[in-house]
Amino acid sequence: MLLFHWICFNDIFWISIARCARIYKKGVIAMILPENLMNLIRQGEGLTVEFKKSTTDITKDVYDTVCSFSNREGGHIFFGVKDTGAIHGVDKDCIEQMKKNFVTTINNENKMYPPLYLTPEEYEIDGLTVLYVYVPVGKTVYRNAGRIFDRNNESDIDITDNADMVFNLYARKQSTYFVNKVYPAIPISSLRHDLMDRARRMTRMNTEHHPWVDMTDEEMLRSCGLILEDPETNKEGITLAAILLFGTDNRIMSVLPQHKTDAIFRVFNVDRYDDRDVVITNLIESYDRLMEFGKKHLNDVFTLDGIQRVSARDKILREIISNLLMHRDFSSGYVPKLVIERDKLTTENANLAHGHGNLNLKTFRPFAKNPPIAKVFREIG
Repeated sequence: MLLFHWICFNDIFWISIARCARIYKKGVIAMILPENLMNLIRQGEGLTVEFKKSTTDITKDVYDTVCSFSNREGGHIFFGVKDTGAIHGVDKDCIEQMKKNFVTTINNENKMYPPLYLTPEEYEIDGLTVLYVYVPVGKTVYRNAGRIFDRNNESDIDITDNADMVFNLYARKQSTYFVNKVYPAIPISSLRHDLMDRARRMTRMNTEHHPWVDMTDEEMLRSCGLILEDPETNKEGITLAAILLFGTDNRIMSVLPQHKTDAIFRVFNVDRYDDRDVVITNLIESYDRLMEFGKKHLNDVFTLDGIQRVSARDKILREIISNLLMHRDFSSGYVPKLVIERDKLTTENANLAHGHGNLNLKTFRPFAKNPPIAKVFREIG
């Protein structure tokens, strides 16, 4: 079964200048281009590598790249390298002025905001000079001349006028999770007490004397991190995660109108669907609805675990549906889907990727999207 949001990390190369070989020419120390940087050039342009054939000056589009690298995953800029990866070098008489212009511009708040502090490095390869700049990932959203740029493959994309993309960029840069958004004006009493009681009962399936059993509603919410202090107003309140888990349908729609999950059975009418359930309720009852939809349309084939019969269907659905609900990007308007077809079962989910590229199963490590929600799901089994 597939979730459509696998990601992985790109390697970032750090340069230790002390280890670079040095050559002397006309009394000036020049450093030979290190092999790891040479490998980046051989790999070609991509999400984190950009070539600029600039030979005598810094072109304006360089700062679009600096901005997009800062907003995405950081990256490497090489001056004196053509788009094809061919090295033709920069004019040695212009190097110092190019360095000065670059540093001055990225420190100018009217050009790059917030200002950046980057230092171009000078390297030699086969008698040609290459300027190299490493741009780290920024902790905030950067603008170049008032415009916001993001990186997509080998292109710098102006997303300033795309509200959804700008929103998602700010969400990526947040130091906290979207579901930790605090609503001080919404009282605990507006949540469904019956759902919280059900959660208490469900914990007994794994732990007979679970701490939640003796807690009040407020104490239980605090123990899960579902009551927090708003850092902007210093006021305490329940979080979006609490509302998604225990809120009424009307309350959920008032704070997150895009919330829904689309369950689709598509076997005979492959152009549309044979059956459908649009689920717009809280996450706990959403789990129930999606499980029932899966059981309705999937056969429970005979399966043995040792000498005991088990429901492979239910176990598979449990894993898929719980992950579908827990690990989505709730800030996105993309509608998550559970799709049952003749030969496969798939899910689709919006995601804020924390990396880019192909998934390497040997090095992949899970990244919690919504820890407070995952914690409640874990406690109730």
